[in-house]
Amino acid sequence: MEQQATQPRRVKTRHIILAVMCLMYFISYIDRVNIAVAGPIIRHEMGLTSGQLGLVFSAFAYPYAVMQIVGGWLADKYGPKRVLTVLSLIWGVATLATGFAGSVAMLVGLRFMLGVGEGGAFPTATRAFTYWMPVAERGFAQGITHSFARLGGAVTPPLVLAVVATGGWRDAFILLGIASLAWTVLYLCVFTNSPEQHRRITPQETAEIGYHVGDCDRAKHCATPWRKLMHRMWLVTVVDFCYGWLLWVYLTWLPSYLKESRGFDLKQLALFTALPLLAGVIGDTLGGTLSDKIFKMTGRLRFARCSVLVVGLGGSLAFLMPMVSTANPVTAVLFLSASFFFLEITNPVLWTLPLDIAGKYAGTAGGMMNTGFGIAGMVSPVVFGYLIETTGSYNVPFTISACLLAVGMVAALFINPLKTVDADEERDRTEAGSLGGIPAFLQAAPGLRLERHHLRRPLRWRK
Repeated sequence: MEQQATQPRRVKTRHIILAVMCLMYFISYIDRVNIAVAGPIIRHEMGLTSGQLGLVFSAFAYPYAVMQIVGGWLADKYGPKRVLTVLSLIWGVATLATGFAGSVAMLVGLRFMLGVGEGGAFPTATRAFTYWMPVAERGFAQGITHSFARLGGAVTPPLVLAVVATGGWRDAFILLGIASLAWTVLYLCVFTNSPEQHRRITPQETAEIGYHVGDCDRAKHCATPWRKLMHRMWLVTVVDFCYGWLLWVYLTWLPSYLKESRGFDLKQLALFTALPLLAGVIGDTLGGTLSDKIFKMTGRLRFARCSVLVVGLGGSLAFLMPMVSTANPVTAVLFLSASFFFLEITNPVLWTLPLDIAGKYAGTAGGMMNTGFGIAGMVSPVVFGYLIETTGSYNVPFTISACLLAVGMVAALFINPLKTVDADEERDRTEAGSLGGIPAFLQAAPGLRLERHHLRRPLRWRK
């Protein structure tokens, strides 16, 4: 035990947990995107109309948006281990069962079930980092996990199509469902809600994290300060909506845009659809690492977070506009890739802000923030498609997306992660004072005696 205390481990326990969470982001994103890849084959086999296939696609988004706050709040109250275990079982079973679906209704129901499971997963994962990642590593943690999510999206087309070619689309869902359930077992074996509960943790690493014994248990008994959370998080939610609008465009309309507007054939689509997503993988990792690096160098947390947000959204805007006007298809793909690279720089910072601002309420705060992304998922693909149909061009919807990036960039300037919910609560306790809200100068007034008969009744003064 003494040797363990004096010799730090080469592989930190928090980094093992981070690796497990990276795997979760990777698998969950494949489970999310696989239906888009298998969609044309499912449509042909089941004889679905475009409207029916669209209903299957959209069934995921609605519970996904609703479960953001619900899942995060549950993680705050009952711990991320229990909540994420249940959620991963839900989406794992839903993915597995999709391989046995025989009707539109069953497909819609299972995609709805998948949205329930995955909707609360990312806020719960954010809450899991609260007691496992020190402030100076939170940006990197969020960046690397979300880069694995983008990597999952990038490898889904070749991965699913390879399984489809050998065994059919049903086998792809069955294998992915088994992989999701296997991850659940791994998570149960490795993760604990706090460092003090982990058998492998050392005192040195606990000190590095900045965790204090009992923090996790005390947090479970705290009432959720909904008003304070909304007051501190609404701007972050606005920025996340602006970010999510364009991300959903990439996830839903990119193949159609490259085929219909830029004239790429099916073989070229596999490559040119993957390029922007792979650029996003790099952007996610770089954004979180860069933010942490700036914080370590300057000690200015607000500058470290907001500067990366502004540069990311501004860079995405700067490359999106020339993409609309260029006539060369390959140049357009390069502009799209650069735009997505800068867009994804902002993602880890957005997910780090709930940790910075909300602390022990990071699950609920992360859900509030990602509700912006969920709403964008419900609105963006539909509006984008409507504008294409009415204008006959992709230029107008892409221009609107660029305008939203500008809105997000301006809003990011006013975010202040130094104004935390914990600080708000501490100020309230200080102002309340020993007499439950009576100002300190009145408490000290000579010759006055104050009696409080009930908190809701007015004070009675006596000379």
